[in-house]
Amino acid sequence: MGPGASRRWVARRRRTGVLRRRARTAFVFAGGGSRGAAQIGMLQALMERGITADAVYGASVGAINAGGFCGTPNAVGVERMADRWRAITREDVFPQGRFPTPWRFFQQREAVHPNNGVRMIVESGLTFERLEESPVRLEVVATSLTDGRTQWFTHGPAVERIMASAALPALLPPVEVDGESFIDGGVVDNVPIGRAIAQGAERIFVLLCGPMHYTPHRYRRPVEAVLTAFFIAVHAKFARELERLPEGVEVVVFTVDTEPVSRYDDFSATEALITAGRQNAQAVLGFWEAGGIGDSLRPAAAVAPALSLGDAAAEDQAV
Repeated sequence: MGPGASRRWVARRRRTGVLRRRARTAFVFAGGGSRGAAQIGMLQALMERGITADAVYGASVGAINAGGFCGTPNAVGVERMADRWRAITREDVFPQGRFPTPWRFFQQREAVHPNNGVRMIVESGLTFERLEESPVRLEVVATSLTDGRTQWFTHGPAVERIMASAALPALLPPVEVDGESFIDGGVVDNVPIGRAIAQGAERIFVLLCGPMHYTPHRYRRPVEAVLTAFFIAVHAKFARELERLPEGVEVVVFTVDTEPVSRYDDFSATEALITAGRQNAQAVLGFWEAGGIGDSLRPAAAVAPALSLGDAAAEDQAV
């Protein structure tokens, strides 16, 4: 983020005095697909300042990053996460198989890709087997395919629950947990600040994978119209929660600009995203530590889109 973007920094303070005393602090990891690499840079900036979390909440790729962070919640652990992100390729997560990806969107199957690669990535980043064994309180969200409810996982085998939170609809198959099928938590709560507040957080650092405000793209095909409507609904929920913060709750939001934009299966921008996330977080934290308050959060404020289905199904961007 360049110097000219200072007015876009967001640091909202709801009560005088909260800023300087020790508050119950939460990190909220939003969904964002391959753009989740930006959250690593944000964590680097937080660790540089010795800012720690009492609880961590994650949705979608944010659940994967949250799990990886909680195992070793310090600068050393974050650098290991950065190394893992740099090593990820498209074939690791979304293997192409025998048929071109566009064809697989129209085949009779649960999802375009298997989730073996995601499982390996999740397992490689965890240092604990069950959520309740996490050194930092960890909660991840998923969406029930039984009744569409929001399901928060706070205990039980960590791998399956994190995979359920990151099961992108259509792209990855649902994950069964205790006999029930779940899909991506970003469908119901992509930026779960409400959960953090409900659990008693007074200071919340939000790690987004895109810019603050979402501007829908003009769509050219029916499938793009459906995706655009979905993204508007997801982002509007976050905006409403920001506008309704209870007294005494402080929210600091880290973002990255729309560039570099990557397809959902493109991990070539990882290094650039890590750098962009770190630079934005450093700037916001500097502003916040100086007692500054960023621009007001308008009702249209939202997370930017995070994936691009491109020619595989649509050219809009997804969370």
